Amino acid sequence: MSSKHGKAGKNRMKRRGGRATALRPGRPTPTPAQAAAECERLAELYPEEREDLLREAAEAWSDADEHERAVALYERLLDPLGEGCREPDLVDALRINALWDAGRRDEARAAAAAFRRRHPRDGGAWMFVAEVFESAHEPATAAEWYTAGVTHALGAGTPVTADTVEVSSDGFDVETLLIGRHRVRRLLREPHDDWDDVADELHERRASPLQGRTHPLDVLHDPVRLARLAEGGPEALEAEFGELADAIAEDRAVRTGRPATCVLFWPREEFDRLLQRRPSAADAYGDDHAAHLRQVERTLRELSDEGGTRLAVGRATVSGLEAHVRESGGSPDMPATRSAYAAELARTGQAHDWPPPRNGPCWCGSERKYKKCCGNPANG
Repeated sequence: MSSKHGKAGKNRMKRRGGRATALRPGRPTPTPAQAAAECERLAELYPEEREDLLREAAEAWSDADEHERAVALYERLLDPLGEGCREPDLVDALRINALWDAGRRDEARAAAAAFRRRHPRDGGAWMFVAEVFESAHEPATAAEWYTAGVTHALGAGTPVTADTVEVSSDGFDVETLLIGRHRVRRLLREPHDDWDDVADELHERRASPLQGRTHPLDVLHDPVRLARLAEGGPEALEAEFGELADAIAEDRAVRTGRPATCVLFWPREEFDRLLQRRPSAADAYGDDHAAHLRQVERTLRELSDEGGTRLAVGRATVSGLEAHVRESGGSPDMPATRSAYAAELARTGQAHDWPPPRNGPCWCGSERKYKKCCGNPANG
């Protein structure tokens, strides 16, 4: 998904005393409802960041299964008599999602029809609505939305090729739309078409070059396989990821080519420990862990937009960084040392390829789906 969504300053939480204090190192992670209430409070204190904060609040209310409260916030942002909204199409798509989750299906369908009549250009917004219908087991409708999203995001008349997608300003979203379209068309037993070929090519470009082990989309989107995973629940998905991880470990020794570009991610406990031992690290990472997660995802998307094809997330630890310094020299406070540590994680197989599957677990370890966590454009 595009990195344009939800643009907020890199050090937003660092500048804002109230929130930095509420989430300072050592404090327990708030519940979704607590996080939502806090974001609403901060939206009143910082009107210049009102839209970002209210969107965060709405997402948190959804996580808390308070879908009506999420709908109310999205409608507040879209109110024509209100203060305006920077990305109304994306917010409207999120509102449609919340309406559906709230059980207001007829209203969600009517809102989706109105959305489509406006012909918006935001690929991420089209994707959110398409996923509503896919999750509702309406693959034919979802296929229509994925198709329309590609056309609107690229622009009518633009040839749909892997190259045009990659150079598009909305390339990440368009690629995700094409892969979603491939998935639902496979469920519908539709014959492969030119756009499915483009989805295959984009997938191959992004996939890890595991010799002989890269699964084509036709295999990943096989209806029998998807049904098996759905019936098996999280355990079946975890088993499949385990098999893939074993394959990666087995083949890593014979892999050739340039190592992956790795971005360091500090889990919460390690993040707190790093700031306690190395306060100057706040200059690079800020002092809010949630903001750090957003920045990692944003950096990876920017690298992808710039043409990076082998990207990874390295799970950093203070002890690991210190061990790297003992072995290789340098100072833990220097950006060059941390970059070398990230490269070591990638080189030694301790980094995870990015992006993960949208329905797979997020790279941050939250146990939520990537598309609902760091891969959610509303968190950008």
